[in-house]
Amino acid sequence: MKMKYKCVFFDLDHTLWDYETNSRDTLEELFEQHKLQERGIRQFEGFHAVFKRVNQELWRLYDHGLIDSTVIREQRFQKILEVFQLNDRQLAAQLSQDYINQSPKKGKLLPGAEETLQYLVEEYSLTLVTNGFEDVQHTKLASGKLTHYFKHIVTSERAGHKKPAREIFDFALAANGVSSKEAIMVGDNLLTDIAGAHNASVDAVFFNPDGIAYNQPVTHEIRKLQELCSML
Repeated sequence: MKMKYKCVFFDLDHTLWDYETNSRDTLEELFEQHKLQERGIRQFEGFHAVFKRVNQELWRLYDHGLIDSTVIREQRFQKILEVFQLNDRQLAAQLSQDYINQSPKKGKLLPGAEETLQYLVEEYSLTLVTNGFEDVQHTKLASGKLTHYFKHIVTSERAGHKKPAREIFDFALAANGVSSKEAIMVGDNLLTDIAGAHNASVDAVFFNPDGIAYNQPVTHEIRKLQELCSML
């Protein structure tokens, strides 16, 4: 049975925008551009694996409110290079700047993203609710040709709070002029998207393409974005 809401809130990274593929493509370019093999990082795969581990840990700390966004930008590539015994702050700073400049310009989307948005925008007001950096997220939306689907773009910088705080969801609800019962959140992160929505009494759909195990309550779960078309 289809559910009636007025608004659908979406996360961006790992939900619509293919963060993993776009990030990998960018890192491959940077590996060649900065001749990292000549600096002692023998294989790209090893470099990519370290990036994923360091990046995930920094974003985990950020999501839990333990660091701010500047720490990610300033320390991410320093920590990665240190693993390879490279203590080169200038190189780390340049890699960071190049990554932030180039990665958002990649436009690959997750399977079913565009067709799902095309379907939903006919029936619902769509709003992006994201912890990503303001300038970066707008670039990603433009690169993926997604901007026109969204009535509102609510970033943590704009709202003054980041997921899972209820205030960012309250900000999105107020922007749309709806109550918490008239909106539903779609996202891949159990802490920021799902628990965050529940903090604001907003229903949530856990996008779980890899079928990871979890032990917290979710309103709904999907493996493919297209499932939203029959659900909503």
